[in-house]
Amino acid sequence: MNAIGTRKPLSWSARLLIGLVLIVAGAAAATWGLARYQPAARLLGVVRPAPPPQPVRLVDTQPSSAVAQPEPEDQRIANLEARLARVENATARAEGSAGRADALVVAFAARRAIDRGVALGFLESLLVSRFGAQHQPAVATIITGSRQPVRLNDLIAEYDGLGPELRRGGPEDSWWTNFKRELGSLVEVHSAGRPAANAEARYVRAQQRLATGDVDQALAETMRLPGASRAQDWIDKARRYIAVHRALDEIESAALLPAPNGPS
Repeated sequence: MNAIGTRKPLSWSARLLIGLVLIVAGAAAATWGLARYQPAARLLGVVRPAPPPQPVRLVDTQPSSAVAQPEPEDQRIANLEARLARVENATARAEGSAGRADALVVAFAARRAIDRGVALGFLESLLVSRFGAQHQPAVATIITGSRQPVRLNDLIAEYDGLGPELRRGGPEDSWWTNFKRELGSLVEVHSAGRPAANAEARYVRAQQRLATGDVDQALAETMRLPGASRAQDWIDKARRYIAVHRALDEIESAALLPAPNGPS
């Protein structure tokens, strides 16, 4: 009795250790129980429920009646021929456009060389290959003119120097003809709608035409002047200038238009 009565109570640290042991033991027992009993675990929300099984879709391996039937051999060949024809037409149009662009470049380069009074050089062979078959006279005129170049500035300068010779009569004119011409240059009566026909007025109009590059009309006015026979060298140069530039106009027009049997 005395031994029992004198037993010391447990210390605070011993009680805490016993409590921790009991907690760990309870947690281990709970974990073991939930692992053994899945319904209890799902009820407590510890384990997610398994997803429902997905329905299996069966693929129909039988051929459907809606599948397109292969086209006949004749129809397939016709379709291929139509596609080839479209490709050939597109290629021909592209080649025709490229050919016209190259021809225009050659024509413009030839005009620039002629206007500057320089030799054509390699442009001669390009002119022959591009335009020689259909426009042989024009090509020959351009090549010949380039070897005896006549520039517009030279025509204008020479014409200014020929003014006195062009306005007076030729050596075969009599003094009476020259007198009437000089008198007519002073006073002339003409209708308002008709330009003056005296030598001075014609010469001035020719100069104005030359200044704008209209050598054709300037030559026409010059041929009506009394001293035209004294300006034969200038007249020959003007005629060469006109012929060469008409030939240049011809090949430029040919370069802009498609060939007669070429692609449209």
